[in-house]
Amino acid sequence: MILITGGMGFIGLHTAKRFLDAGEQVVITQFSTRREPDFIKDEIGKRVFVERVDVSSPHDMTDVVRRHKVDGIIHLAVPGLAALSAAEDYRVNMMGLINVLEAARVNDVKRVVYASSLTVYAGLKDGPFQEDALLPVESTNPTETFKKAWEILGSHYGQRTGVEAISARIGGIFGPLYHTLANAPSRICLGAARGKPVDFSGSRAGNPHEDDLGNFCYVKDCALGLFLLQTAPALKHRLYNISSGRGETYGQFVAAAKKAAPDLQVELKPGSSPRNKPNGYLDISRAADEVGYKPEYSLEQATADYITWLRNNPL
Repeated sequence: MILITGGMGFIGLHTAKRFLDAGEQVVITQFSTRREPDFIKDEIGKRVFVERVDVSSPHDMTDVVRRHKVDGIIHLAVPGLAALSAAEDYRVNMMGLINVLEAARVNDVKRVVYASSLTVYAGLKDGPFQEDALLPVESTNPTETFKKAWEILGSHYGQRTGVEAISARIGGIFGPLYHTLANAPSRICLGAARGKPVDFSGSRAGNPHEDDLGNFCYVKDCALGLFLLQTAPALKHRLYNISSGRGETYGQFVAAAKKAAPDLQVELKPGSSPRNKPNGYLDISRAADEVGYKPEYSLEQATADYITWLRNNPL
């Protein structure tokens, strides 16, 4: 039985489906939001078990792992960006991590795979970004800060206890069920699906430049990477990049989306921005070599799949 914390999130739901497709049973946790997409709802109560869990509660975590006889954990649960005060953000992130790891230890769960992020590489000047790169301590946003801390503390905890704490550094995620529409890829695909001009106002990075690299990671490929890291018989490392492994620009993303929606109306800024980094994409050779990770979706296939989903599903 696999436990996926944050399993009602969009990465969590796609990861649950990947395990279901492999014949596994899963426990997915929810805190406040509950969603039952078509590819999950018929399995709820059969092979999918939903538990309301506060990861910052040690009792909640230990109890759900014990009751369901969990033998693997994927930890995705985090607070929403800017949803909490600085103190509460710290408490939930850090208590959530230790409670997940300790629940694994006391219940003899061998491996915890937890979500890190491409943001840990933000302080580097160029790529391709590899897992053994030395990262600066200084961090500019909560995601970068907490993911670096998780990696250091998770590795230390694992060395002391024998729990395999595996970090999956995930690229710029997009795809079905991404309900916040906080990033540019989701805005582009939504505009394509609705036949309306793309509106970048309020997105995290604003209007992107056409030559900027996007580090695009389709959510279904991300789910595959998490599945492979959790189910591999043995792992040689504790850090793995999970993304497309391709250096693709926003201009290329728009071109791919136009294959599915030729009337797409979008204006990108010309050239590249000052913060664009040469070869600034995630190198996935470690995951490819060790667990056979190979993204199943090209950029054209990913954008077409997402646009089709957006046309058929209300946000």
